[in-house]
Amino acid sequence: MPELPEVEVTRLGLVEPLEGAHLLALHMGKPLRWPLGIAPQALAGACIGRLQRRGKYLWMPLLPRRAAVDGARPGSEAAAGQETPGLLIHLGMSGSLRLEAQPTPAGVHDHVQWQTDRGWLRLHDPRRFGAVVWSPGRDVGPAARLLAGLGVEPLGPDFDAAVLRRGLQGRRVSIKQALLAGDVVVGVGNIYCSEALFEAGIDPRTPAGRLGPQRCARLAEAVRDVLQRAVQAGGSTLRDFRDAQGHDGSFQLQARVYGRDGQPCRRCGATLRRIVQGQRASYFCPGCQHR
Repeated sequence: MPELPEVEVTRLGLVEPLEGAHLLALHMGKPLRWPLGIAPQALAGACIGRLQRRGKYLWMPLLPRRAAVDGARPGSEAAAGQETPGLLIHLGMSGSLRLEAQPTPAGVHDHVQWQTDRGWLRLHDPRRFGAVVWSPGRDVGPAARLLAGLGVEPLGPDFDAAVLRRGLQGRRVSIKQALLAGDVVVGVGNIYCSEALFEAGIDPRTPAGRLGPQRCARLAEAVRDVLQRAVQAGGSTLRDFRDAQGHDGSFQLQARVYGRDGQPCRRCGATLRRIVQGQRASYFCPGCQHR
């Protein structure tokens, strides 16, 4: 599943090429997880604003052509004080967005296509768990409902050890499951959770509420470091993910524990283990990670 690094890599690859582009038509294929919520033809002529990310969602502001001609840009001071409509995009289990300068025949798994004056943007989603949902604003309507309850952004200025510890206090579930829940800190997916817990020296089975200030400080730093390195590596391509230019991510090649069960730990030499927590595989080193 595309996690926060993959979504951020996608955003970085699209933000400059698409900002200010005009949407000529939106073509919908097979139904996705949720309906679009508006007639596709109603969006023709809109100006695409600066792509934003919240957790594993992308927000594409759409400014009507008249307002764009008048100089207002989605997210700009001219548009301040009023909600800007747009599309909330989720890549689901297997989705990726690809921008093509010249149109090519759509594939069987290309379920949404943005035809713009700067090229074609396509959502490729073999398992169709992704979504493109229209909303009258990011903070109102369907977007607000879907984004409600998300935890703090791990790459943002508000995330630190104190925030993490407050969110974990009183939780009896394992720290691995608490991180994956996404209501304390958002977007730390399975591969990155395993890697961050290894970096912090914390056993994934440790009850979340037992983490004190020092371990929370190590874990917060590890989460930020792992996610930043993953973005720099273009994310992880385990099966389907490609960036906006069609390239694979390479972070999976740097993984120290994820997918390496039965192999020696590169730090201490102990044999790495795999367990299942909440139907998700966890990888850890019994020599380096402690409860």
